[in-house]
Amino acid sequence: MCGIIGYVGTRPCEEILVEGLEKLEYRGYDSAGVAMLVPGGVEKVRAVGNLAKLRNALEETELSGLAEAPDEAGNFTGVAHTRWATHGRVTEANAHPHSDGSGKVQIVLNGIIENHADLRDELEAAGSEFSSETDAEVLAHLIAREYHGDLTAAARAAFHLMRGHFSFVAMHSEAPGVLVGARKECPLVVGVGDSENFIASAIPAFMAETRQVMSIENDEIVTVTADSVTVETSGGDPVSREPEKVTWDEEAAEKGGYDTFMMKEIHEQPEAIAETILDRLPHSDGVDLSDVNLSDEFLAGVKRVVIVACGTSYHAGLVGRYAIERWARVPVEMDIASEYRYRDPVIGPGDLVIGITQSGETADTLAAMRLAREAGATVLAVTNIMGSQATRDSDAVLYTRAGLEIGVAATKTFVAQVAAMYLFALRLAELRQTLPHDEIVDLVTELRQIPDKMERTIDAESARVLTVAERHKDQKFFLYLGRHIGLPICLEGALKLKEVSYIPTDAYAAGEMKHGPIALLDESTPVVCVATDSPILDKVLSNIEEVRARGADTIAVATEGDSRVEKVAEETILVPRTDWVLQPLLAILPLQLLAYHVARLNGLNVDQPRNLAKTVTVE
Repeated sequence: MCGIIGYVGTRPCEEILVEGLEKLEYRGYDSAGVAMLVPGGVEKVRAVGNLAKLRNALEETELSGLAEAPDEAGNFTGVAHTRWATHGRVTEANAHPHSDGSGKVQIVLNGIIENHADLRDELEAAGSEFSSETDAEVLAHLIAREYHGDLTAAARAAFHLMRGHFSFVAMHSEAPGVLVGARKECPLVVGVGDSENFIASAIPAFMAETRQVMSIENDEIVTVTADSVTVETSGGDPVSREPEKVTWDEEAAEKGGYDTFMMKEIHEQPEAIAETILDRLPHSDGVDLSDVNLSDEFLAGVKRVVIVACGTSYHAGLVGRYAIERWARVPVEMDIASEYRYRDPVIGPGDLVIGITQSGETADTLAAMRLAREAGATVLAVTNIMGSQATRDSDAVLYTRAGLEIGVAATKTFVAQVAAMYLFALRLAELRQTLPHDEIVDLVTELRQIPDKMERTIDAESARVLTVAERHKDQKFFLYLGRHIGLPICLEGALKLKEVSYIPTDAYAAGEMKHGPIALLDESTPVVCVATDSPILDKVLSNIEEVRARGADTIAVATEGDSRVEKVAEETILVPRTDWVLQPLLAILPLQLLAYHVARLNGLNVDQPRNLAKTVTVE
């Protein structure tokens, strides 16, 4: 979730690059850097913190004067990056751009190189010396090794050696006036100008300079000079593509062309999941949580887990409870943080308390974490924000990597939290040896496939969900029903609808329906049911039949290939098949879309719902 911009052209580019980063600062803001070709080689400035820190660092160097001199062809070349840390601490050494040992190669990269450890070992054995803790630096050394006078060929060779999801831009001091980029699942776009061209991770980076945009697709390599843009497949076959004019205003550009941040962030969820899980699943049979800083001995001996959270984070914790108890066989207590802090809980040494807070600043969750820590419990924070208060009030941190979320209603931060809890549960099961090896292998395989299945779900079901929303947008009440691991998804789906549409909505355990909520039903009531594959699906189907018998209109989220649900529900939305414990990551997507479309069809602002704030820092 970082920001990239590169420039080749006839204008001095320091300010162009920094201004481009300012348009991308929402994508990452723990460190930033700029590298430019200057007479005699490369000059680079990096800084920890926001872009004001980078500007200060640039003013304190002589780089600005050097950067006023073009190369022999009259061109200026540079790359810049704003970082959201994944590998390595937030330090200047870990900030991009990264270089090889000679400093001739400079690269900026978004995403994750999954096999970076193996590549690093190979490069170090051959004599390469690394200066950072990041996976990205591997790329600079690979390109340096593969460079024989052709930067495009070197980048292509490096591209084929790396596994993961990433995009990158590279430059070489011996190839002035040339930038080479590549894309594998992470965004990359080219801005086409007059005697100058741009390459970036998102259009806002160069929108003030040009509206002519060329998209780079997966597994493509692009070579950019001041006067040309050449696109090839990763195999070297030429690709013919013309730039298109973008007519967005700057606010729309920040939304990536989507009408709202909420919809943009719904579509960013596959990337958020990939960022959160893939490098932590380096092998087919296990989870690497070495970045969390909890000892294996402690985790293997944990007798009880307590999860404290509020709102959407509470729902993520509920999913985590099911996974931990099923896979690791550790008892889990789930508490609303605002209640936990006042009920004199029994907690102490040997207990693990997990506080989940996307912002790391949620007042009630922080208070609950402090209470537990003061009582002697070990506290693990699950948060999206480095340097937040939660990271200081805990013994260890499991970071989600969803990137900055602008919309008030949480979408991508929720799924990233759920994914993080799955990783933790699976690691706990490994250490406690409570799952057979082949089952761990199957779960790792399924987890790795989730980002692709999420993307497929959003693409395939969006139109169907819009049709359902159009039919029910004027209803005055919705009821959501689910059982077992589907219940937290019902709670979250109902919360999303309440937050953005202001329609009264209730969510209930389907088995409790006869104990009161069934009295609410009549022929005007839409009932949304999570009926994905699970060991208790038959009971969910019976509950749907009971609802229909009262005349209610049932909308079911079901697993592809399960015809039983379609026979009992009026409307069915399908999600791909996966292990039933992992289904929440897919089942939530139609419910997010339903809330979104109902609100938009009623003319509401989904990004800034009334009375709500993104971060709740007071009781």
